[in-house]
Amino acid sequence: MVKNTDKIVIFVTAGSMEEARKIADLLVVKRKAACANIVPQIHSLFWWCSKIDSADEVLLIFKSKASLLQDIVDLVKEAHSYEVPEIIALPIIGGNEDYLRWIDEETVE
Repeated sequence: MVKNTDKIVIFVTAGSMEEARKIADLLVVKRKAACANIVPQIHSLFWWCSKIDSADEVLLIFKSKASLLQDIVDLVKEAHSYEVPEIIALPIIGGNEDYLRWIDEETVE
């Protein structure tokens, strides 16, 4: 198992399946993410404009490299309908060496 990689997982929520597919296609086609998973139904509860709100959303999970994070943030913000879209990156601290190498091979700076 490889440890201390430069790979990341990015979570993005979208308001609809159509928007989620648009964002997933954008990042994968531009090779900023090696993979996009689309989780169709989540229910979110959150603070917005000083009150508790909720929404049915779609969750996107991207696998990429830390060096591409700013490109990903910029692309998502341009394509997203939310005023403040959720874009959260977490480090991948280890995993299948073949899979992690594949992420490198399928993304471009």
